[in-house]
Amino acid sequence: MSHGVPNRNWSYPTAIKFGVGRISELADHVKSIGLTKPLLVTDKALSSLPITAAALNVLAAAGLGRAVFSDVDPNPNEANMVAGIAVYLAGGHDGVICFGGGSALDLGKMIALMAHQRKDLSVWDLEDIDDWYTRADASKIAPIIAVPTTAGTGSEVGRAGVLTNSATHKKKIIFHPKLMPAITICDPALTVGMPKFITAGTGMDALAHCLEAYSSPFYHPMSQGIALEGLRLVFENLPVVYKDPTNLMARGHMMSAAAMGAVAFQKGLGAIHSLSHPVGAVYGTHHGTTNAVVMPMVLDFNRHAIEERINAAAAYLGIKGGFDGFRARIMDLRAELAIPANLSAMGVEVARLDELTDIALEDPSCGGNPVEMTRENTRALFAACL
Repeated sequence: MSHGVPNRNWSYPTAIKFGVGRISELADHVKSIGLTKPLLVTDKALSSLPITAAALNVLAAAGLGRAVFSDVDPNPNEANMVAGIAVYLAGGHDGVICFGGGSALDLGKMIALMAHQRKDLSVWDLEDIDDWYTRADASKIAPIIAVPTTAGTGSEVGRAGVLTNSATHKKKIIFHPKLMPAITICDPALTVGMPKFITAGTGMDALAHCLEAYSSPFYHPMSQGIALEGLRLVFENLPVVYKDPTNLMARGHMMSAAAMGAVAFQKGLGAIHSLSHPVGAVYGTHHGTTNAVVMPMVLDFNRHAIEERINAAAAYLGIKGGFDGFRARIMDLRAELAIPANLSAMGVEVARLDELTDIALEDPSCGGNPVEMTRENTRALFAACL
């Protein structure tokens, strides 16, 4: 660090085709990156819906086939990946269209990453640690197009995917720069059919990304500004789309907020994610909903380190009462969206707190929390969430 100026590596996202009805351009974008036989990866629930059929019709009409893989769990694991790779190789595919929520986006990326790597390379060897990604042959990673159908994870503008190890129940972040989709289509119309609890959970995931990035102690002013504006978009538009799912303007703002959250969290995540990752991996809970459940408790946990920063955010967001007003606003939003009150309501048992604490402390999100996480304070934080 020379002259007190921090040294940071920054990357900003990819080509984003944003607008209502832009899924109609899917075939053009597939062809523009040189693909002739893409595999569309989606999840079980989406595979039978009209929006998926419409996307496949666009591909088929352009002579690109209509191949689908949809055997994706809500918290995808390496068994889903192996099954997807088998379909990818058997079909002679040359790229992946990730179509859906975070699960489909992440698993589609893993298929593109691992399908042609040498057999002795495990996906776990590519965890987001140091420069482990260099173990992969970058030239063998298939091109990716991302089409989010939820407004939550922001995986459509990210260079990583989350994969759950089914043996250890640990969520791992698998990273490679070439996992950034070549093109992302953000069509708000695709999000209209989301069930209400998914609209709520994914929207709160976007809020968690923005809040944790904004609160993280690391230096990244671009992400800082994006996180703050992302918070505003979620507070103003999530209640609107929850009440009126067909409001395309508000749906569009939520899609933007989701992408912004994922861009911003290059600056770091924190305890919200390090708690929700083990809960999701062990209990199979919805990731964004779990984030929403622990959010107020984590705010309290970090209060002394972030109060001044949250006061500034509250002022920008037009929330009176500084930190307390901001926390109250989160509580109101949780109530409005019918988010469970605590982790006990999601089935988490006191008997497993030690195990969950162990997994939480291994999670890379810990490093971005404004207050250092220890065994003692992390277990106490889990207890406060019950």
